[in-house]
Amino acid sequence: MTEDYTYTPWLDPDAKPLVEIRSVSKSFGGVKAVDSVDLDIYARELFTILGGSGSGKTTLLRMLAGFEEPTGGEIRIDGVDMTGVPPYARPVNMMFQSYALFPHMSVTDNVAYGLRKQGVKAPLARRRALEMLELVKLERMGDRKPQQLSGGERQRVALARALVKQPKLLLLDEPLAALDKKLRQHTQFELMNIQDELGVTFIVVTHDQEEAMTLSSRIVVMNQGRFEQVGTPAEIYEYPVNHFVADFVGNINLLEATVANVGGGRVSAECPALGMQVEALKDGGVTPGERLWLAVRPEKIFISKTRPDNADMAVVPGKVKEFGYFGNLSVFRVELSSGVILQVSGQNRERRASHTVEWDDRVYVSWHTSSAILLRQDDSGNDGKGG
Repeated sequence: MTEDYTYTPWLDPDAKPLVEIRSVSKSFGGVKAVDSVDLDIYARELFTILGGSGSGKTTLLRMLAGFEEPTGGEIRIDGVDMTGVPPYARPVNMMFQSYALFPHMSVTDNVAYGLRKQGVKAPLARRRALEMLELVKLERMGDRKPQQLSGGERQRVALARALVKQPKLLLLDEPLAALDKKLRQHTQFELMNIQDELGVTFIVVTHDQEEAMTLSSRIVVMNQGRFEQVGTPAEIYEYPVNHFVADFVGNINLLEATVANVGGGRVSAECPALGMQVEALKDGGVTPGERLWLAVRPEKIFISKTRPDNADMAVVPGKVKEFGYFGNLSVFRVELSSGVILQVSGQNRERRASHTVEWDDRVYVSWHTSSAILLRQDDSGNDGKGG
């Protein structure tokens, strides 16, 4: 089919995955770091494995690279079983978090090193290295040593060195962790542009939710060696499958609730923290009396001193206990009559030195029915093929 940026191969039943992970486990001393996971990753994806410390994400990446062998299951890359295949024989390269540049070599020699080890003659290796440095916008720094570069420049040298061998799959372990926030945000877009231009499949491991949301075609959220959810950034954020994903990715208000009525495409739930019955969305069947979590993102909530007049909104009175001004947005912590705190955030679209809502103000917080979802705490993710 014709290449199209809207093409989503994970939704195409005829698409063949580049990476197939089947029932893969890895144990260390009886402790399962990765616990029987299944996943398909397709050519040209920029796929992110997102998880906290100890979730198993780096162990999974090392198994893909060949630095660890699975205790059970199978990994196939481009249709070939990788069992027993050493790292150097795989169509894979890895960019390490430390960058691992040789301090005594020039930038060009660092990039060309892998080609020279493969037996590529010096003139060709140098030409390809310079082409790659041009791609990462470092063509004028080829004669410098790594210690003469900034952190962001060293990161791009490491990326050029990883890509110069033209792997089918590039693995990146926390690639932006060493950069400051502003440079990290800028480099995210550079990384996306390079990946799109070369068409190499990237698999990124990170604990940084913002990085994962910005970079990825799809994300898998890992927790205690298992996959909680696989999906696009929007699916992960807007439609988390369970309490863990909702709480881990971004900020969210999570309140205990009990299903009161189901019908007409809507679910009504009794929420003691709100002191009222509210309506929300829930994918899949729920039954009256079932205990769930009511989840609402802070940016979906409106705050005002006057009560909104909208029948399709949940409206709750409260008092501003804390207020933070961050320039581009303001964050409010609103105490309800039950004592529960709701977090509310909003963009500061108007230029002003004063605020319409301040500390200790009596306010109303409100949200549209479609902005609230109900979650089961024991919901599990999907099979790794879809979103």
